[in-house]
Amino acid sequence: MKKFLAIVLFALAAGMASAQEVYPSRPITMVVPYPPGGVTDTLGRLVAEHMRASLGQPIVIENAPGAGGSVGTGRVARATPDGYTIVLSNSENFVLNPAVLTLPYDVVADFEPVVLLPAYPLMIVSKNAVPAKDLKELIAWIKDNAGKITQGTVGYGTAQHLCGLSLQKAIGVTWQLVPYRGGPPAMQDMLAEQLDVMCTATGSFLPLVRNGQIRAYAITAKTRAASAPDIPTVDEAGLPGLYDGVWNGIWAPKGTPKPVIDKLNAAAVAAMADPDFRKHIIDLALEMPPADQLTPEALAALQKAEIEKWWPIIAAAGIKKAD
Repeated sequence: MKKFLAIVLFALAAGMASAQEVYPSRPITMVVPYPPGGVTDTLGRLVAEHMRASLGQPIVIENAPGAGGSVGTGRVARATPDGYTIVLSNSENFVLNPAVLTLPYDVVADFEPVVLLPAYPLMIVSKNAVPAKDLKELIAWIKDNAGKITQGTVGYGTAQHLCGLSLQKAIGVTWQLVPYRGGPPAMQDMLAEQLDVMCTATGSFLPLVRNGQIRAYAITAKTRAASAPDIPTVDEAGLPGLYDGVWNGIWAPKGTPKPVIDKLNAAAVAAMADPDFRKHIIDLALEMPPADQLTPEALAALQKAEIEKWWPIIAAAGIKKAD
């Protein structure tokens, strides 16, 4: 009997090892918790296509939008931790949402970080009627007109909203922050001169800067954007350290085996090294992550640091959690 049990246990162990060695043996589902057509969705499809070459299996994109990305993210939190269901999302979902929404999952405890993906910084922009030619002049104009100024955001607790709060703290005055349901309607009001300033995504609205329809003053990053090398950083323009933006990443359910995480990580890193991928990233006005920040541990550390940075700011602003 003991001999029989030993044989059975050996066979099970061998089978489990074999299953791990052949991962992936079927298509992988990558949940994107936002609608099709946006920056995160476009990035997801680009990453999935390039990861296929390394993994030997297709990655199927499943859009699951709702509640600021928490619907699709929650689906992955509850998924079997076998590497066949993963989520590609961003810092708004994995850092900011827990501070402003009541979630049925924990963005740290219920997930395994896989890899950091390209990000987009924000631009500080204004309508053309604002009589400021650089950031220092904009700051002076804001101080003189703070009670009249309106700034568009894409909702409470978003990166754009927090950029506005950071601007107010850095400048030392406050003004009205107007929430919109998205970037396009806010930008339409700016083009109609109903809004004065915005912190907005580089990729979505950089063409408006190029066409002279709005004025850009600075990029909220440590280095100039490859897609907009003529726009200075906040450090160069006069607000040092005012960094804000949206970074993307891939996560798997908690308990996903490390060999599986490592294989997914290696496939994503190989995808980002592909020249064709990098060309598309520049076309999307995204910024590649640093080469030394591509490990699962680096993504976990970044998420932790961002939570420690932004949650106190959100709390101090009096932004209360919504169900």
